[in-house]
Amino acid sequence: MTHSLKRILTGLALIAFLMGGGGVHAQKLDKIIVAGWGPALSEITNLLAEPDKGFFKARGIDCEFVPGTGGGSAIRNMLTGKAHIAFTDPASFYLALDKGEKLVAIYNIYPQNVFNVVSPKSRGITKPSDLKGKKIGVYSLSSGTRQNLAVLLHQVGLTEKDVTIHVAGLLNFAPVIQGQVDATAATDTGLFVGKLKGLKDFNVIEVKNYLNVPSDMFVVTEEMYRTQKNVLRRFLAAYRDSAAWMIAKPEEAAKLAVKRAINGRNEKVNLEIIKLRNISSVSRTTDKMGLGHFDLDLLQKGADTFADLGLIKKPINVTPVVKSDLIPN
Repeated sequence: MTHSLKRILTGLALIAFLMGGGGVHAQKLDKIIVAGWGPALSEITNLLAEPDKGFFKARGIDCEFVPGTGGGSAIRNMLTGKAHIAFTDPASFYLALDKGEKLVAIYNIYPQNVFNVVSPKSRGITKPSDLKGKKIGVYSLSSGTRQNLAVLLHQVGLTEKDVTIHVAGLLNFAPVIQGQVDATAATDTGLFVGKLKGLKDFNVIEVKNYLNVPSDMFVVTEEMYRTQKNVLRRFLAAYRDSAAWMIAKPEEAAKLAVKRAINGRNEKVNLEIIKLRNISSVSRTTDKMGLGHFDLDLLQKGADTFADLGLIKKPINVTPVVKSDLIPN
């Protein structure tokens, strides 16, 4: 356990003491609605466990989670007033900025890229250049699996024109198991579920080994960032507390996921998924600066790659739109 994590856990104990004394219960809570990229899955148990753990209430925040259907939907829900904060990915962030939306990224939820490309060993695909001429499955044409596949191909001078894209849906390991595609683009937790469903003898190409752009971030409107700094600071402190708890006590989180997550029936499966998400929550940058901090160079490389791919029409300078000043010390 790192020294910074020990400090956070000590703070959590103090918060629990204060809550027990009734000091927080007496104050009015500030409502914060988080728009998710997906449903209430076990990998975000730290958010879903609020009724049990009270991390946000301890910081004076009444936190609510609204499910979504992708990073883009999280941003749309925020922009249309259905939420205050978007739980979204850098790709959706870049695309929204390119359309002229005034947004600010304020917390690096998962600094590790969790996307990958999986293929049977019999296909002989061990590196991105081997994907040329192959048929590759993705969740959907607007998903992070497709966008990260494009990023991966770009690293070795390939484009989508060099492969055949097949929409496989969320259960995208069935086509690769049945031989309908040569490989499939997925995530770390998706791969874990795929193995449970019979995927064997496979190779994995991890996008993070080529461009480790974060998987998810908290994003707010420029106006929210400018006018609600105090509330946002407390929200981020509470989220940091919840993330530190799940890292320190994954077994407890796995038990709570049984009643809080829509896919949480199996406690052992919950634990493995939570462990994977905990790994993606830390990086060299967070080891040095604390949970939630950004590597601006990586985010800039991601934006430059999207511009090179033609996914965005104009270059993006990330420095003015990625802020770390609200992240708790």
